[in-house]
Amino acid sequence: MQRSLTTAAHKRATLRDWLKALPLYPLPHHAISRIVLQATRSRNRRWKNALIRWFIRAYQVDLDEAIEADGTAYPDFNSFFTRALRPEARPLPQDPATIICPADGAISEIGCIDGVHLLQAKERRFSVGEILGGDDALAARFHGGHFVTVYLAPRDYHRVHMPASGELQSMLHIPGRLFSVAPHTVRTIPRLFSRNERVACLFDTEHGPLAIILVGALCVASIETVWAGVVTPPQGRQVRRWQYAPQRHQLPRGEELGRFNMGSTVIVLFGPDQVTWRADLHAEQPVRMGQALGRLRTAALGESPFA
Repeated sequence: MQRSLTTAAHKRATLRDWLKALPLYPLPHHAISRIVLQATRSRNRRWKNALIRWFIRAYQVDLDEAIEADGTAYPDFNSFFTRALRPEARPLPQDPATIICPADGAISEIGCIDGVHLLQAKERRFSVGEILGGDDALAARFHGGHFVTVYLAPRDYHRVHMPASGELQSMLHIPGRLFSVAPHTVRTIPRLFSRNERVACLFDTEHGPLAIILVGALCVASIETVWAGVVTPPQGRQVRRWQYAPQRHQLPRGEELGRFNMGSTVIVLFGPDQVTWRADLHAEQPVRMGQALGRLRTAALGESPFA
């Protein structure tokens, strides 16, 4: 079994990390996020243009690959934030067995699912069952498999794409908190990703199961998918589940599947013996949507060259 690729790169939580994370606990996460939702959809030209210009300067946003390179041409801040890329901006690897990165950002962790647990950060883990809303039967399909977690910073492109081709089987909306998912909270808050609100999209592929989990965060006012539109809000207290008929939603590798209306984290799960990650990947490494992360294993193709 391929071991975790990031052990040497882990960082321990510092006192500064804790001082930044602790004030998040009493905050009204969802109330703040709803205010952000309204503010980022305002079409007042003076407001939205000032906000967009400030954001571009503050986060050094690169619009060269955007389908519309003029930030103030977008009707509101959220449209700018979820901007599309030019179709030719991200050519995909030609080999269909290559797994691509689903989003722009940085690798938080990548490696093997240790039995039933995923690595969050040094000395912090969470279970597959927790991240999938307590569905043990579903979680069992991924035990002993592989995962990658990608953190999207504010400056990044915020649409999420298919890392491999798959047929949509079901979708879960799992309510929870909306802690920040910045690196300092990942190092400090136990079971962060399985405590936050999230949308889990479950696919079948020719090589086995695939789960793509969009994790909400503070100020992430909405998560949506291309087949269902806005999934949250509303928030609610119960897990919601959607089942889809066979062949209703077949998404090829590289196809957009959803987006964060404000940024967060994507977790991708594969079942056991499905993939081999590239050996040169590590925590905190910048990645781009469409970049090769590894390769699917099949009897016909043999072992991956990334091993």
